[in-house]
Amino acid sequence: MAEPITQLEYARAGHVTAEMTLVAQRELLAPETVRAEVAAGRMVIPANRVHLAKRLEPMCIGIAARCKVNANIGNSAVTSDIQGELEKLHTAVHFGADTVMDLSTGKNIDAIRESIIAASPVPIGTVPIYQMLEELGGDIEDMRPQHFLDMIEHQAQQGVDYMTVHCGVKLEHLHLTTGRLTGIVSRGGSLIAKWMMAHRKQNPLYEHFEDLCDVMRQYDVTWSLGDGLRPGSLADASDAAQFAELDVLGELTRRGWARGTQVMVEGPGHIPMDEVAMNVERQIEVCDGAPFYVLGPLVTDFAPGYDHITSCIGAALAGWAGAAMLCYVTPKEHLGLPEREDVKQGLIAYKIAAHAADIARKRQAARDRDDALSKARFEFDWNRQFELALDPETARAYHDETLPQDTFKSAHFCSMCGPKYCSMKITQDIREMASSGELVEIAAAEQ
Repeated sequence: MAEPITQLEYARAGHVTAEMTLVAQRELLAPETVRAEVAAGRMVIPANRVHLAKRLEPMCIGIAARCKVNANIGNSAVTSDIQGELEKLHTAVHFGADTVMDLSTGKNIDAIRESIIAASPVPIGTVPIYQMLEELGGDIEDMRPQHFLDMIEHQAQQGVDYMTVHCGVKLEHLHLTTGRLTGIVSRGGSLIAKWMMAHRKQNPLYEHFEDLCDVMRQYDVTWSLGDGLRPGSLADASDAAQFAELDVLGELTRRGWARGTQVMVEGPGHIPMDEVAMNVERQIEVCDGAPFYVLGPLVTDFAPGYDHITSCIGAALAGWAGAAMLCYVTPKEHLGLPEREDVKQGLIAYKIAAHAADIARKRQAARDRDDALSKARFEFDWNRQFELALDPETARAYHDETLPQDTFKSAHFCSMCGPKYCSMKITQDIREMASSGELVEIAAAEQ
């Protein structure tokens, strides 16, 4: 038996790695719990050894841990540069992104990614087919399996911690998409579909999956098995194409584990509210508990410009049902390349969703923070409210728009109610009036 080199292999051999110990401390879990979850495949620690040697701070994704949030950044063929992407990275990490995906599709991809990895304390993910396509001049028909294997190794050598690869899109399932309203909306999925139709051959990434695993294992890169046939509209949600691919992803999850690689699975992007829990539960069953990484999901398609809101509703429901990580959506989704403020708005919406999911899943630390903020609010401890807030700067700025003076940081009212109509102040007055036990006496008399 080969010596263990991945977190999965160490966990299965009974070893608690330094990374598992750090994760346990961050998650308030026992190290043995982390080891057992990683060994079972229910938890991943995306930590490429190259990135670990730089500044990566190990984290985990799994049902036993806090619900995580990913932020997408990256340039396009028409906009953005290294400095712009580093600003987005800083914004994402500042507002709580647990991982960041570099989805660059334009020029200078290597330099941008190397800068992002060198600067990032959180795991970095990619979709390797984007860079491979750029190097092929945009013609996916020219791809050969070795092109993709070389790109996987190249990005692993750079330090990429997890990669989205659309191995589950199979030739025999393409006909299931012909009646869809929005067809194949995954960029990677559509590219693989085009290659298969051009060559009338099976998905080469599926056929060379074990070879890909061997490269991923060498650097301990985590699989993010891409959902290339995910629905791009409510009309296409939970259809035969989506679930046919999910069955393949379950098969690939087990094949990936057998080769010693860590695996998580990507999920749908557009799902009606009443189908969200069913989708999560089905993935958990089909993929033997592998962490589920959902793209949204949007629960309505009618609000372009506000998709970060429509999708964080679905994200909260998915997290409550058992999704391990939520991929944020920004206000610019389907409209343009997000900039710094769009990244912030997407992160804020999704951190709320993840936090709400953690409370619903009875994560005590999440509830403790809520209760502490509620206590500070009732006690009119404004500075403590700001400190505990998800976005302290915005909370303080809103308060100070009308009451900026320091004296109002201890006032028992805000400008919304004023000094005479604040219910919390009135409640305090009632309690003070009844401190002698008068309320108990009144209640007894009434009975």
